[in-house]
Amino acid sequence: MTIERWIRFAAGTFVIASLALAHFVSPWFLLFTLFVGVNLLQSSLSNWCPLTYLLRALGVHDQSPGRMRS
Repeated sequence: MTIERWIRFAAGTFVIASLALAHFVSPWFLLFTLFVGVNLLQSSLSNWCPLTYLLRALGVHDQSPGRMRS
């Protein structure tokens, strides 16, 4: 998977997990959902996402192997 797909996967997972935690544990976990939403919004406007640096450090590629530039 590419970095973009990993970011979408992580964001979706975080939203679902925080909603489940808000339902079963405490409504304060909705702040985590808000944080994910704000981060996605600022990422779309500034083209900067902190998770990108972590994924690159872990060796995830920006493009799929079949579409890499030469």
